[in-house]
Amino acid sequence: MAAIELNEVAKSFGAVDVIKGVELRIEAGEFVTFVGPSGSGKSTLLRMIAGLETVTSGQITIDGADVTHKEPADRGIAMVFQSYALYPHMNIRDNIAFNLKLTRMAKTEIDERVAEAARILRLEALLDRTPAQLSGGQRQRVAIGRAIVRKPKVFLFDEPLSNLDAALRVQMRLEIERLHRTLGTTMVYVTHDQVEAMTLADRIVALEEGDIQQIGAPMDMYRTPDNLFVASFIGSPQMNLLQGEVVEADAVTATVSVAGGSVATIPQRTERLVTGERVTLGLRPEAMALSPLPESVHPNAFDGEVETVEQLGNISFCYVNLGVEALAIVQLRHEEEIVSGEHVRLHADGAAIHVYDSAGRRRK
Repeated sequence: MAAIELNEVAKSFGAVDVIKGVELRIEAGEFVTFVGPSGSGKSTLLRMIAGLETVTSGQITIDGADVTHKEPADRGIAMVFQSYALYPHMNIRDNIAFNLKLTRMAKTEIDERVAEAARILRLEALLDRTPAQLSGGQRQRVAIGRAIVRKPKVFLFDEPLSNLDAALRVQMRLEIERLHRTLGTTMVYVTHDQVEAMTLADRIVALEEGDIQQIGAPMDMYRTPDNLFVASFIGSPQMNLLQGEVVEADAVTATVSVAGGSVATIPQRTERLVTGERVTLGLRPEAMALSPLPESVHPNAFDGEVETVEQLGNISFCYVNLGVEALAIVQLRHEEEIVSGEHVRLHADGAAIHVYDSAGRRRK
């Protein structure tokens, strides 16, 4: 396993800056995920680490060695792609061993490495089959096995589960997490699926338009997103974001007028809110709850009409129209039953409300 350092790494395609001077250190043995929407630069950044994209400026080191301009084969990395890229005419044993045979490694060593990878990935019974005889999840395990036998310092994963159905994605997430615990190798994983990132990562790197927006442990990112981008991207369902204006403020509390004429009274931050300031309030779905109707008194009450209810069995997610194009998602317990079209009142604890300024930055 090896540490990776990116020092002011940038990538441009002509006049378009795709990666904008990224500074990042990934510790040896760490599992780091790059997340962001399409076009955020996450796959480009991974391919630069792999040597599949040239670096416009900056430096990349792996295990202390400058690999900025080295070929992929000289970086000590193995990459697993979105497509399995298996040879259909070869059996699984030969697919896993193919790259080792190209290096003219001794047959006994190849057999030992293939057997070890098959044991780790539970592929022993499948080695004599062809790729056409395997499921999607099994094929992806073969692709990972082909990377394992190279004994790399770093594993790079580029959206490896995107082609799998929902059930197989869950299974393969568990397989990859178990693989990291077994091998302890440094892993960098690209995904647009923040559930994968939250499940697998020691740390998440959130990217937007080639810039790092926040780096942190999954639950730190969830609990204290630094800006509106991270707040809206991390979490499923995403955080509720309500536009508002501070109508009253003193040293202790601030009152914010939000959608549909509702108001929220929240504790003052270290960076105090002032009257007249435009802000965005952020509330996680589990931070909101139903209040009794019609005369509930609460400092943070929001009235609205239920648009739809997403039933998940043990919990439900209720989508409530608060007016003025504001939609709130509320997590309900299984015993709370409401229907579309019903008028409801929601409330939230002021201490659980995040506040973002007009530039989208979280007020601390």
